[in-house]
Amino acid sequence: MVDRVAVTRLSPLIEEAAAVGGTADLDQLLRTLVSEAKRATGARYAALGVVGEHGVLSDFIYDGITEEMAHQIGPPPSGRGVLGTLIRERHPLVLDVIGEHPDSVGFPEHHPPMATFLGVPITAADESFGNLYLTEKEGGFTEDDLIAVRALSAIAGSAIHGARLQRRLRQLAVVEDRQRIARDLHDSVIQDLFAVGLGLQAISLGVDETVAAGLNSAIDTLDSSVATLRRYIFELRESPRPAERLDERVREVVERMSKAYSTRVELTVGDVHQGPWVEDAVLLTTEALSNALRHGRADVIQISLRVEDGHQVIEVIDNGAGFDLGQVNKGMGLSSMKARADATGGWAEIESEPNRGTRVTARLPIRPADSRS
Repeated sequence: MVDRVAVTRLSPLIEEAAAVGGTADLDQLLRTLVSEAKRATGARYAALGVVGEHGVLSDFIYDGITEEMAHQIGPPPSGRGVLGTLIRERHPLVLDVIGEHPDSVGFPEHHPPMATFLGVPITAADESFGNLYLTEKEGGFTEDDLIAVRALSAIAGSAIHGARLQRRLRQLAVVEDRQRIARDLHDSVIQDLFAVGLGLQAISLGVDETVAAGLNSAIDTLDSSVATLRRYIFELRESPRPAERLDERVREVVERMSKAYSTRVELTVGDVHQGPWVEDAVLLTTEALSNALRHGRADVIQISLRVEDGHQVIEVIDNGAGFDLGQVNKGMGLSSMKARADATGGWAEIESEPNRGTRVTARLPIRPADSRS
């Protein structure tokens, strides 16, 4: 079974990942993740290798080896052997004896003996950032160990990706305006954090209820971080976002979010208008679809865009578990969806009953100045 203390610690680790602002913060977080992986699995040694631009390890953080031992061993690994296999193939690797793997190249002099091995890639937004390694666990590593390390590697990927993106954004700030920076934050960082949430949600489906509850708590914390970042983006913008087609934005949301689930998502596009509320409409759709995918356990989710009585209507319907509106989970963001619609001069309605699915309907006013697309 996964170490339950490790699962309950996911929430603060995700908060730290979302708050990483510089190299020092990132280094401290990665060291914490390495220590947590070692403790959670019972491994004697743990390490995290960060892959640089040329596909070799540019940084190597370890736990279990003393500074004196590290000095005797010499330079850190560059990504050859079994470590190179992980970098190339980007798939978890569990071994009972490292030396029996065909890619093994042995250890340098003064290196402690290592046999059992667990390696998990660190990825985010379809980009590889490195690997998390555990070695020397008595009896070998289990499927539960793999689940725990995958969760920690997802957090590491989000933090590394976010830190690198922030560095690029600081460079962009010299020549680009605030609007461009806000767009990059929304399209990169928020999507990355959302991908981590989907990954943790997928992991929670294969563990017992207690562990799943811990993971879901961590996911709610991640949702809160995303909401905070969205508020920051809104404040960063000095002028409205250039008009974009609502249907194209919603199609992109559906395609990106539905990849991690077997649920069929159907999008029906009728008449579509443009307006200053397009961004709010996209975020509202994202929140409603996220709830349906993560909590609804539905077979089919239907999304429709249409115009009725001078309003742009966005409707998200699922045939899933539903819930009691009198016992709403604050992590589901229902109040924020209503507030987002209210801010446009429109309104949102949420209908649900246990075992009867959920319907979210938002009606946003089409102003005279709005142009038909």
